[in-house]
Amino acid sequence: MDEKVLIDAARQGDVGSFNQLVLSYQSMVYNLAYRILGDRDAAADATQDAFLSAFQAIGKFRGGSFKAWLLRIVTNACHDQLRLKQRRPVTSLDALFVLDPAPIQSLTDPGESPEEYALRQELSKAIQVGIGTLPPEQRVALILSDVQGLSYQEIAEVTGVSLGTVKSRLSRARGKLRDFLLEQRELLPSQYRLKNE
Repeated sequence: MDEKVLIDAARQGDVGSFNQLVLSYQSMVYNLAYRILGDRDAAADATQDAFLSAFQAIGKFRGGSFKAWLLRIVTNACHDQLRLKQRRPVTSLDALFVLDPAPIQSLTDPGESPEEYALRQELSKAIQVGIGTLPPEQRVALILSDVQGLSYQEIAEVTGVSLGTVKSRLSRARGKLRDFLLEQRELLPSQYRLKNE
């Protein structure tokens, strides 16, 4: 079924149509939430909150990019969780040293050796840890652009900021992530180490 037809039916109260939209976007929404929050359970909660909010607000959706509208809702849900976490911080010692790689989606190459796969996973973990060190606004811009593949204009729609702000946040985020990876250079697999210029 066409997405527009599903949206129109969902706006009329058809739960089945909304569930089809959920199925289409749940992986992307969860992945965004996980990348922003860095915690599997928190990402699942934010994903659930976002879809519940989207269901309650679908009647107010006035067209445009449904994807951008939905990603804005999940981004707001993540910001709510981050604010709550700042008010009542709880940090697991395990979380400081181990990053669960399961939610990180990656393509597998049948020609890839187990060693190459393990090295790529190490790099993925290092990048996720680096993303976790970014301020929330920069983290969101980086994830939406470099992980989700959104354009600057779509990111501006999702985050509700100007195009210039998106570009600035993205530039700062990439610079900070690059600096983080340079600091971690000796921990990265040799073929993925950045060279100092």
